[in-house]
Amino acid sequence: MAIDQTPPDAQPTTSADHTLLPGHVETHGIDVIPDAERHGTARSLFALWVAPNVNYLSFVVGGVLVLMGLSLLQAVAAVVVGSLFSIATGLVAVTGPASGTPSQVATRTMYGVRGNRVAIAVNGWFVSVCYIALNWVTASVIGFALAQRLGIGASTPVQVVVVLVIAAATTAISVYGQGLIMRLYGPLSAGLTVVFLVVSGFLVAKADLSYTPPLALHGADLWITWTAAVTLIAATPLSYTISSDFARYLPSSTSPVAVAAWTTLGNVVPNLVFLTVGALAATVTDLSDPETGLEGIAPGWVITVFLVAIIVGILANNALTTYSSGLALQAVGLPLSRVASVVATAVVGVAMTLYALFVFDFLDTVSSGLVLLVTLVGPIMAIYVTDIFLRRNQYDGAELSDSTPASRYWYTGGVNLAGAIACLAAFSAALMCASTEAFTGPVARSLDGLDLSLPVGMIGAAVLYLALTRLFYGRTTP
Repeated sequence: MAIDQTPPDAQPTTSADHTLLPGHVETHGIDVIPDAERHGTARSLFALWVAPNVNYLSFVVGGVLVLMGLSLLQAVAAVVVGSLFSIATGLVAVTGPASGTPSQVATRTMYGVRGNRVAIAVNGWFVSVCYIALNWVTASVIGFALAQRLGIGASTPVQVVVVLVIAAATTAISVYGQGLIMRLYGPLSAGLTVVFLVVSGFLVAKADLSYTPPLALHGADLWITWTAAVTLIAATPLSYTISSDFARYLPSSTSPVAVAAWTTLGNVVPNLVFLTVGALAATVTDLSDPETGLEGIAPGWVITVFLVAIIVGILANNALTTYSSGLALQAVGLPLSRVASVVATAVVGVAMTLYALFVFDFLDTVSSGLVLLVTLVGPIMAIYVTDIFLRRNQYDGAELSDSTPASRYWYTGGVNLAGAIACLAAFSAALMCASTEAFTGPVARSLDGLDLSLPVGMIGAAVLYLALTRLFYGRTTP
């Protein structure tokens, strides 16, 4: 059996401890992590996922729920239901310890060696780079405001420096990899949580707990709005099909239940808290601009610290995305080391960020398009979770690493027809049921704007994958 050949600097070291020392660059890419270099406990995944989820976007999205016309109780209900989709993020993480490979390799079981390259190129790299650029633009704009508060000013040279510093810090974490991430994200989670809780205290103290929307929603209008709110919240956890990337260094004997539980909690807990706070804050202020939104609510020094925390939170989120994007480029088949892949991703992200800030803000269009992303990530996540249950989480890293026509996962011309057809069909059906400002499908229009893209896409993908697997391959798991 031929195994993928990784570049020399992506080969494992001879020391099990050296691989994940925070002061050393991670040596592994998409290759299988040897048992001797796998250690730690599932509990460490909690802090890792808290850091990127304690972010300013939660406040903004929570506020949007109220601006959509929901009451506080209805908004909180949407937060709870939408956040529960993080269970899927937790389930996907269990393939990491089982196979010792990242998700970009594990998904070869679902799409085939060649089919997986296409899926990863689109969802694993291109979409991720768009998110990286959007996040860097947000962090940079807040960085400009912070520079002005500190008396530095926000001239063009200062702005360029701010962008480059934020990008460099993100890239450095991603380049050093797992060792630094696991060591750094514990303190980051604690620090960010404290700052956000302090700000939350000021916001909740001012919130109007008796708030009622100017025009209460009833009947069909309520269901249309509430469903859209759930879809908006669910989009983020459903996009985290990369969770196994950060669990693959755990021993293969690690309890899958523990891996899924700690990953889920790391996503759910901060989302429940800060989305709810965002909804409460919307009753008294507009947090679309954190600096002006907090004026008169929190002391000036708290606002300054909060701006720093927002940037750090975005950095923590982008570092994980950039790290996984590097693995995605390798999985696509480019002959690059993990470090080179991360740097290449960062360069593209920086170019997009600078262009958007100083030339043309094309990212507004990109952002509008990404609202429809749930029509793609929903089916992809559903197929992934379905495959885990079908295989009872039995994934062999060595077999997964074989990318030749002799591979068990070559299927039909390198494509798993069951996974490819299920994904494309469910995506198409979900798109027809989507209702957003960017696009409204014919089914949604016929239902007066009711967005059923989430259930249609996920349920459809799971059912089709199950049925087509048996039809094409004559057995439960190909």
